[in-house]
Amino acid sequence: MPIPPDAFFLDHAAGLPLQVQLRRQIIAAVTAGRFRAGEKLPSTRALARHLGVARVTVAQAFAELVSTDYLASRDRSGHYISDSIERRLEAEAPAPATPRFDWDSQIEGRFARAQRTDRERDWRRFAYPFVYGQADPALVDHAAWRDCAMRALGRREFDSLTGDLYDADDPELVDHIARQILPRRGISAGRDEILLTMGAQNALWLVAQVLLRPGASCAVEDPSYPGQREILLASRARILPVPVDARGLPPDAIPPGVAAVFTTASHQCPTNSTMPLARRKELLARAQAQGFAVVEDDYEFEMSFAGAPSPALKAIDRAGAVIYIGSFSKSVFPGVRLGYVVADPRVIAEARALRGMVLRHPPGHMQRTLAHFLSLGHYDAQANRMRRAYARRREVMLAAIAREGLRLASPEATGGSSFWLATPEGVDSSALALRLKARGVLIEGGAAFFAQPARGRGFFRLAYSSISAERIPEGIRRIAEALQEQDQGAPPPES
Repeated sequence: MPIPPDAFFLDHAAGLPLQVQLRRQIIAAVTAGRFRAGEKLPSTRALARHLGVARVTVAQAFAELVSTDYLASRDRSGHYISDSIERRLEAEAPAPATPRFDWDSQIEGRFARAQRTDRERDWRRFAYPFVYGQADPALVDHAAWRDCAMRALGRREFDSLTGDLYDADDPELVDHIARQILPRRGISAGRDEILLTMGAQNALWLVAQVLLRPGASCAVEDPSYPGQREILLASRARILPVPVDARGLPPDAIPPGVAAVFTTASHQCPTNSTMPLARRKELLARAQAQGFAVVEDDYEFEMSFAGAPSPALKAIDRAGAVIYIGSFSKSVFPGVRLGYVVADPRVIAEARALRGMVLRHPPGHMQRTLAHFLSLGHYDAQANRMRRAYARRREVMLAAIAREGLRLASPEATGGSSFWLATPEGVDSSALALRLKARGVLIEGGAAFFAQPARGRGFFRLAYSSISAERIPEGIRRIAEALQEQDQGAPPPES
């Protein structure tokens, strides 16, 4: 690709000859690697016109660079970065290092410190990726999504997509969420009670910012979703972990004086246990009596394999204390990055104002494409296809787990797209994950899910959304083999 004229700039007031400026600019770009061997420069006429200088000024600068082998001139073709420049740069002595700006004194670094580092970005290259939250492209209706995207780009709708919505959302998508998605969870909401977000993570961040002042206390499940803990740590709230049991979060263990309680009542993350109706009612009664908000992350309600799912907390909330968070990441695909918050209009108005300061609104084209995906029935068809595939994978994984003697930490869990397992006594799941990675198997160690990471060493999560049913048995066999070796004291592989 040719180097465009706007890659160059001259300061006519600098007092330095323009030809020298241009020559130095090209040398600096070559040395820094921005201009590479073989790339074509603009013509002298085009570059002179862009820079507002005489053509001879550019021609003389190019000629000087040809003589020093930075450029090569080709008859009737133009000027190119010299093919020999890379060898020349390697042979040259490095320039004296310029003292770097002291960013450590300017940046606190608390966001980077809170971020997880145990996830494999290039997970697709592994043969047995038991990775949570990733999609199997084979289950996504690519043709339907493409058709919906093309509809959104049609002339009739394109004008509305090119504008800035300020703090508004696509009315068609909001309408479909209100009429098609929320009623399945027993939730009734008006337009002023729904806010679109860039996925559940963005929704959690907005809610935390609106609810929690610095120093405020909030209760969270332990173990819980690591991304939620990252957000709460960054908010500088006081986080009070509440250990979960086989029925999820116990309301009577919530500490006094909290401003909010964060829960995954339908599919507790990561154990997949479901909070029974009686406990849900007790939680709402305590919220009313003690004056705390309840943030319900209903991240995977579509994946229930034991009859109808329980009603959402929001569905039985008569006082309006529940803030409900949903996402399309699991039911469509993670890259869609669209979710929503359902709450009292005053909460939504505040969150909308905050979202407007940060990103205005999610991309209009993505919103309208998803609206078509819902209205044309593709969403339901894909959710049903995923549910059937996941049910089959779940069956295969359960059989493999039983056959290989692995131990479920939450045997009563009936939903979700993953299993929560316990290691044998004394076996560290982080070391297990490292050993398995060398064998083409990816698992999630339990440490990231706990407020005290050491408590998670005896647990790990296996997801089946990103691995085919055919590969599951061999992957489980390799896990069992690695567990046996580690239990017998075999040294772990080098990282």
